[in-house]
Amino acid sequence: MTPLPLHGLRFAFGTLSVLPVKVSRWDREAARGGMLCAPLVGVVLGVSAGLLGLLLLVLGAGPLLAAVAAVAVPAVLTRGLHLDGLADTADGLGSGKPAEDALRIMKQSDIGPFGVITLVFVLLAQVAALSRLYDGSWARGAFATVVSAVAARLALTLAARTGVPAARPEGLGAAVAGVVPVRGAVAVALAVTGVAAAAGALLGTYDLARTALAVLAALTAAELLLRHCTRRFGGVTGDVFGGLAETAATTALVVLSLG
Repeated sequence: MTPLPLHGLRFAFGTLSVLPVKVSRWDREAARGGMLCAPLVGVVLGVSAGLLGLLLLVLGAGPLLAAVAAVAVPAVLTRGLHLDGLADTADGLGSGKPAEDALRIMKQSDIGPFGVITLVFVLLAQVAALSRLYDGSWARGAFATVVSAVAARLALTLAARTGVPAARPEGLGAAVAGVVPVRGAVAVALAVTGVAAAAGALLGTYDLARTALAVLAALTAAELLLRHCTRRFGGVTGDVFGGLAETAATTALVVLSLG
């Protein structure tokens, strides 16, 4: 019999990435383990993105192209899942319509003007922040790539906590909504923030504080969006989870690029 932690890892990597991992259980127990393991998916995606960025720098491509590649890798390894969710969430919020109509807009396959505008500005912000970081230090650029990817998935762990309802009875949002105990979500958040800050300390004392601030700011921005979406839609959806991830990643990169 496969241990439950392994089912949780399979759930996390099978739903949050395109890596060839088979999800063998879809029950809420496996979903709980998967959402608790979500930051580990961020580590794998972030390291992959950081390595490609470093390779391009070594080959003389320059910080801008390295930043574009680093931003592209998580998008490719998730089939644009989170970016699509961000765009759909922006369309739903921007429509100004009641929850039922807004959810129907989000479920449509096309992307509206609010979604396009949001995608453009978010991707520009991510590339601009990473370009500045890579230009200043290849190590800080690569480190920021990993931190932002981890913070993005950590935001999902917190969003899946008990008390946050699903807006629809079906879909990925319904499968993971409310599966993580609040204490477990907080414990993972504290652990990830502490590890990230400790890793940042290897780059300097200032980087320790800046890394912790970046993760906390990312989680705060995601929490504000989560509460707004919960009020507007009556709960969370898979699209909202995607929007939270991209919001957290962008916020982390911006904070890390300051100073």
